[in-house]
Amino acid sequence: MDLVLFDLDNTLLAGDSDFEWAQYLISLGVLDREVQEARNQVFYDQYKAGTLDIFEFLDFQLAPLSRHSRAQLDEWHKAFMDGIVRPMISENARALVQQHLDREALVAVVTATNSFVTGPIVREFGIPHVIATIPAQENGHFTGKPRGMPAFKAGKIERVDAWLESMGLYMGSFERTWFYSDSHNDLPLLKRVSDPVAVDPDDTLKAHAEAQGWLILSLR
Repeated sequence: MDLVLFDLDNTLLAGDSDFEWAQYLISLGVLDREVQEARNQVFYDQYKAGTLDIFEFLDFQLAPLSRHSRAQLDEWHKAFMDGIVRPMISENARALVQQHLDREALVAVVTATNSFVTGPIVREFGIPHVIATIPAQENGHFTGKPRGMPAFKAGKIERVDAWLESMGLYMGSFERTWFYSDSHNDLPLLKRVSDPVAVDPDDTLKAHAEAQGWLILSLR
């Protein structure tokens, strides 16, 4: 059996769900445009540059979840899926996922974006597992803080290892291990698998992939 891991934003999606969720809340008037839009862009630019402080970002990104009921958030997210997310899913991305599922691989998405935003997106692909940054909850309400290790950079390895261990597995349990990603932020996990794949990669990842002879593909 193979293990197949996918990054989500700018890999399976032709866009960034984290960034777009904040922009969507701004468009609804839930967040102040002048203040929040500028900060959202700054954090996104830091992510692309590899300089993002994940905990500073999560303070920003998770705070809106703590201000509203889960019912209201779920209603907004349904509209977000319909209007923003599904148009970012290509047929090529769906086909690639289905190809691995049909081969009975163990398939998961591993993403720094929080599980509230990403859970419904992962289910849209029919992928059974998501390893995401977890927004903490108390009595059914989000606290605005993360719980445990964010699934970011080397944190993705820690979270994947813990997930596999919970099933009595480890990386060596599989014939082949795959990880698909667009970002140089994911180099730690890409270097751990037998089959790293650069998907519509940023310039840094593309250069590394070319130097290492990794597969490079586009789903756009």
